[in-house]
Amino acid sequence: MQTWRDGHARATDALESIRAALAALGVPEATWAGMRPTVTYNGLPYVHLGMLPAEVVEQMAEAMRVTETSAH
Repeated sequence: MQTWRDGHARATDALESIRAALAALGVPEATWAGMRPTVTYNGLPYVHLGMLPAEVVEQMAEAMRVTETSAH
């Protein structure tokens, strides 16, 4: 049970990180409100992003490219 709890905590932390990043991009909360932390039967943490508008995914990709470019 502790493995599942640890996985859920990690998935929740990851979810909060992506929500904060989307909010920083100006994406309205209603767009990402369906995202959920998920844990497999053996405790592996995942984040279910669900369906997102293509425009939002393009914003996310651009932000990742900018971060990757500035890291080099």
